[in-house]
Amino acid sequence: MEEEDDPLTRAVIGSAIEVHRILGPGLLESVYQRSLCHELELRGIPFRPFVRLPVRYKGLELGNDLVLDILVEDRLVLELKAVDTLESVHEAQLLTYLRLAGVRLGLLINFNVRFLKDGVRRRIL
Repeated sequence: MEEEDDPLTRAVIGSAIEVHRILGPGLLESVYQRSLCHELELRGIPFRPFVRLPVRYKGLELGNDLVLDILVEDRLVLELKAVDTLESVHEAQLLTYLRLAGVRLGLLINFNVRFLKDGVRRRIL
């Protein structure tokens, strides 16, 4: 099965659509994150919020200041936004998080859109 047809990805996108359907655009990213975590929990989808990523540079441990918004089943990174427009830097951020976390699949979800389907980007490392 291709990762693009992954049932987990579809379930997470469905959860995000439900959050957006109820709350709509225009709120803070933190509100959407808490709401999406609650929706994932209601649907029985295992996840971890605020996962810290260690960063190393040429053998030097730089700390774990980078934080994933949500890691689902240890195989899907969710990077949430509430911005006017998704920029290339947002996609670069997701790809960097995927690489550092050792995860292949990620979703960049912008809740500040009229229709959530327009704010979802799937990326495979």
